[in-house]
Amino acid sequence: MKTKIHTDLAPAAIGPYSQGLAFKDMVFTSGQLPLDPKTMAFVKGGIKEQARKSLENLKAVLEESGASLDSVLKTTCFLSDMENFAAFNEVYTEVFGTENAPARSCVEAARLPKDALVEVEAIAFINQ
Repeated sequence: MKTKIHTDLAPAAIGPYSQGLAFKDMVFTSGQLPLDPKTMAFVKGGIKEQARKSLENLKAVLEESGASLDSVLKTTCFLSDMENFAAFNEVYTEVFGTENAPARSCVEAARLPKDALVEVEAIAFINQ
């Protein structure tokens, strides 16, 4: 049985999807945009600020499910411009480190929702 994950600490879905779904001891998050969950507006700044906010939103969804950033097995990262790859990696490394960083795909997308610079989704296990 799957369980819908929802937290007010991350932006509400802007379409017909859930912030995340848990199944047994796994959680699958939807892509998290760099939106302030209260105002649904982008955080001010460039790629680093948007990356940080997307990852904060991801953390909120994970924690609501009983998972954590430490339990992330795989991320998929979407950038609007691969020129932002190095700056994105700086923030990503602050959050996940390098020693036990999750598996990852990082791709340039022609256009992200609301013209975001970044979107991040994850697969994680729920901490027992």
